[in-house]
Amino acid sequence: MALKKPGSSGERLDRIVAEARQNRATREKGYREQALKLYPWICGRCAREFNRENLHELTVHHKDHDHDNNPPDGSNWELLCLYCHDNEQSRYLENEANSRTGSPNNQEALTTHNPFANLKELLKE
Repeated sequence: MALKKPGSSGERLDRIVAEARQNRATREKGYREQALKLYPWICGRCAREFNRENLHELTVHHKDHDHDNNPPDGSNWELLCLYCHDNEQSRYLENEANSRTGSPNNQEALTTHNPFANLKELLKE
């Protein structure tokens, strides 16, 4: 590993990255604490309940995906467990990628089988 000269661009970059991480941690702690006071400790998707022992597995999800949008009433937040939050983030990233590439992003275009296609005919019998 090469040593960095004082005042070098590498040292400056390290300082910027460290400050950004510290600012993010401070920001997250603020809205996380607020969200945990506002909402019951239950995942908004799977309804899993949390207590002090497993509370670290409950995350604050920003509904509009803007981590700087933190209204004090919590209207942009929902509490999700790690698994549901990962699923939501994956769906969001996939949707973003599809919208950039022009791929279809609605469910009808993605499905090929319709189990109710001949339901009307079956009900006639």
